[in-house]
Parts: sequence; C-alpha cells; structure tokens
Amino acid sequence: MDLNSFQIEYSPKAIGNKLGKHFVYSPHYLHGKKWIHYAEVCTWLGALRYAQTVKDKELIQMLKERFDRLLAKEQKYLPPKKHVDLNIFGCLALELYQVSKDKKYLELGLSYADSQWKLPKDANTEQKEWERKGYSWQTRLWIDDMFMITILQSQAYRVTGDNKYIDRTAKEMVYYLDELQRENGMFYHAPDVPYFWARGNGWMAAGMTELLKNLPKNHPERKRIMAGYTKMMTFLKENQGRDGMWRQLVDQSDCWSETSGSAMFAYTIITGIKEGWLNKMEYTPTARKAWLALVSYINGEGDVTEVCVGTNKKNDKQYYYDRPRSVGDYHGQAPYLWCVTALLEEIK
Repeated sequence: MDLNSFQIEYSPKAIGNKLGKHFVYSPHYLHGKKWIHYAEVCTWLGALRYAQTVKDKELIQMLKERFDRLLAKEQKYLPPKKHVDLNIFGCLALELYQVSKDKKYLELGLSYADSQWKLPKDANTEQKEWERKGYSWQTRLWIDDMFMITILQSQAYRVTGDNKYIDRTAKEMVYYLDELQRENGMFYHAPDVPYFWARGNGWMAAGMTELLKNLPKNHPERKRIMAGYTKMMTFLKENQGRDGMWRQLVDQSDCWSETSGSAMFAYTIITGIKEGWLNKMEYTPTARKAWLALVSYINGEGDVTEVCVGTNKKNDKQYYYDRPRSVGDYHGQAPYLWCVTALLEEIK
C-alpha cells in the first residue's frame, strides 16, 4: 500500500487538472461582497502549486491572468490590510513572484506580510497589547489564524530569506499551541469555545505543516512545534472514521463526515509522510484511505460536496452540528488541491 499507485478515477493529476481548470472559470468569492475571500486565495494558491508541480504552463498562465485582472480593472476587490482573514491575500502574490520573478508581486505580497506586524493608527487597546508582546496585532486566538498568519509569513520568508518572518510566525504558533491545544492533541476553536471543529483544526494542522516545511532544522521553536504536530497526527490516525473521513466535530462519532476538514487532515498527513516527519508504514494506510474517500465527494462538475459553510466561533455544541453544508465552496476546493500537490511530490 503506497501513495503513488491509484486507479485512474483517483489519480491526483486527473483530480488536480479537473479542480484547477474548474477554478479558473469560476467567479470570485468575495468577503462581505467587497474583497477577495481567503477561501478563494487558498484555492488559487492550491491550483497554482499544483500547476507548478506538473509543469502545466497553460494553467499557470491562466491563474496569473486571473490575478493580473485584480491589479487592473478589478482593483476594488483587493483586500485591505486590516484583518487576519484579509491579509492572507499576500501569500498568493508571493507565490506568483516565485513563479514569475516579477517584482510587482513581491512588493504587493510583502506589503501584506509587513502590515500584519505593523500596528495601525486606529488600533484598539487589545491590539496594542498584542503588539507590545511581540505578536501580530491581528492575533485573536481563533485556530483559523494559524493558517492565515503562518502561510503569509512563511511565504515572505521563502522569497526573502529574512529571518524576521519565520521567527515571528514561529513565536505566534507556539503561543497558539500553548493556549489552544488539548491533551488529546486537538484544538478548541477558541479559548471560550471548547469544541473540536474539523475545519478549524484543519487550518491549525495545515498551518503547522506549512511552517515546518519552511522552519530551519536548527530553529529554537522547531522541536515545540513538531511536538504539537505529531501529537495531533496521532489523534487523527486513531480517530479516522471507518469511511476514511473525519467528522464535523472530530471527537463526536454521530456527527456528519465533513470534507474540508478531512482534506486538510489528509494534506497534513500526506506531507508528514513525504517529509519524513511521520512513520511511512504507520501513516500511509490512513492517508490513502482518506484520499480514496475524499474523491468520492467530488461531483461531475468538479465541485466538492459536504463542505461546512463559513463558521464563526460559538460556545454551543449544537451550532456545529447544525451548520449548513455547501457544494463547490472554496473552503473545500482548496484543501483538495493541496492534497493533489502533496501526493504528486517526491518522498524525501
């Protein structure tokens, strides 16, 4: 059993091509009906990384042209630099810089990364306190943040080599680990919301994965972050559903199987195997079972089904059970593309 041999209907390249091309021709998903939504950014990033992995120059060009329209006639959709969910947009510009070496993408991306640690003039007392402690003023202790912040700062580190980006996001990650990770390895949605919501935990898992891929081997925070990652992966392996999926509330067996969180978990496990962080023999069955299950949730149009809609924190267990399920939501399309790229990458 391995992660290289799949029947054609489960082929990562076939799925990546289907979802990547589908994204190119899909409309924008706007935050507050105004700005590019973080879920679209994550899907776009996933499609671009897939295209680079398979060297699909046509898809790369189409994704680039979609972005360039934002710098021309669609400038009104550019997110302002005022919230963790908006600043993540910069990671996409930085990925395009790595593809094209066009400095306009570099300058745009770094402006989002730098502003995440630059206190705005209208900052409130809480934001000033975060800044005083050396954390991003956008800190709020929602687990979602640990992808939004880490992907942006890690990308900035990748393109500049400037340690400030990786140091500050590592410090931020350790703080979230200390505050939100429970003994079983999973994370509360927030300190006052004691539930293990799948996609929220998926953001956390993916954030640790992105950070560990970029964090220098001798970095002082690497051991702590790796410990948090492996603790979480142990829980996920032991609590995967018989169907290969994970539940909307991952510790509640009567909850429905949710695709976005499951795909994020699959991505982190696949990457862990490929990077050598996880035992190949022990975790490959989990990753393979998850991928086979996930593909069955893609409909004929290339839309992922059973995706939990955008979800704010709420200290109400039933709230998570009752969240509506969406089809084709970018929250779900994105991690499927991440899985594709991870499956296609070589084992180190």
